[in-house]
Amino acid sequence: MSRIGLLPIFIPQGVEVEIKGNEVTVKGSKGELCRRFHPDISITLSDGNLIVTRPSNNRIHRALHGLTRSLLANMVKGVTEGFEKVLELSGVGYRAQKASDDKLLLHVGYSHPVEVLIPPEVSITVGGTNRISVSGIDKEFVGEVAARIRAIRAPDSYKGKGIKYAGEKLRLKPGKAGKVSSKK
Repeated sequence: MSRIGLLPIFIPQGVEVEIKGNEVTVKGSKGELCRRFHPDISITLSDGNLIVTRPSNNRIHRALHGLTRSLLANMVKGVTEGFEKVLELSGVGYRAQKASDDKLLLHVGYSHPVEVLIPPEVSITVGGTNRISVSGIDKEFVGEVAARIRAIRAPDSYKGKGIKYAGEKLRLKPGKAGKVSSKK
């Protein structure tokens, strides 16, 4: 049995859920999200809770049960609270600045500043010169935009310079000085 799939999803005050076949639309104070789900999985709304059920104990149905419930829970949380990913720049001269509402400039050790276009579904704020905050209502899209920004200059495995997630632990390699010499 899917432990995650069996849990009901509580619908908070001010959130509207509309179910049409296998398409679910969730509206809240922050916005509106719409998603199609697998037609075998049934989604019902009862007593202010969303309940996800599967037709059989098939391997595919068991996998889709928990996935559907998690995606629905993320939709409800996204339209009420939203999601945020924080990135940190570390390195001498590494900095970020917002050029305009839809452009982010990154100075991350290249000969030129890297210009990143900001999609309208997310909002990016720059705290100081070395913290970038990506926020939005769609958890999947917020994570994707943050990963694309991080990929511009991933942290170096020797010095740790680059763009990393806040709270990410880096395991630095020792380099040449840590090499153990053997005597013959």
